[in-house]
Amino acid sequence: MRYLALGDSFTIGTGTTPDRSFPAVLVSLWWDQGRECDLRNPAVNGYTTDDLIREELPLVESYSPDLITVLIGANDIVAGVREERYRTQLRRIHDRLRAGAPDATRYALPQPDWSLVPMGARFGDPARLARTIERFNQIAQEEAERASAMYIDIFPLMREQMRKGMTAPDGLHPSVEAYAEWAAALKDALRSAR
Repeated sequence: MRYLALGDSFTIGTGTTPDRSFPAVLVSLWWDQGRECDLRNPAVNGYTTDDLIREELPLVESYSPDLITVLIGANDIVAGVREERYRTQLRRIHDRLRAGAPDATRYALPQPDWSLVPMGARFGDPARLARTIERFNQIAQEEAERASAMYIDIFPLMREQMRKGMTAPDGLHPSVEAYAEWAAALKDALRSAR
């Protein structure tokens, strides 16, 4: 199985090392179950939907993934991107994925509630930020479902982790343990079509 993990810092595992990101841990769990999997994780810390479209989407055709996850949006919020622009960008992403990898199973994931982390206040009023994150996650779900992809809502787990202080030393990203819990929650939910 070929797994393409698209996204930003939350996908590449900022706060730890790429081998401890949720996609890498997920692949390790699958290998332990006897499911062979090759991972490509082109995600980059700080990437927005623009960056994903420009830098990551070209891999779809060349890699021919069986399974794709998309987790993107936090940096769009930081950059002040409006909801409708975010929706348009997600639509472009999902349409390109559907066209470029028609046989792949596609999933969208929420971003965590980073309004609750120690460094979150640097990006604005935490209550307002939390509402924006929730709204962007809702748009991510709507656009995934519009494109016949599946949305896996692990946001309640993510929010509880942030409330418990499961953050990396940078005070912004999830801890190693938090990423591992994401992988455990996704292990049986994500399935390849092949």
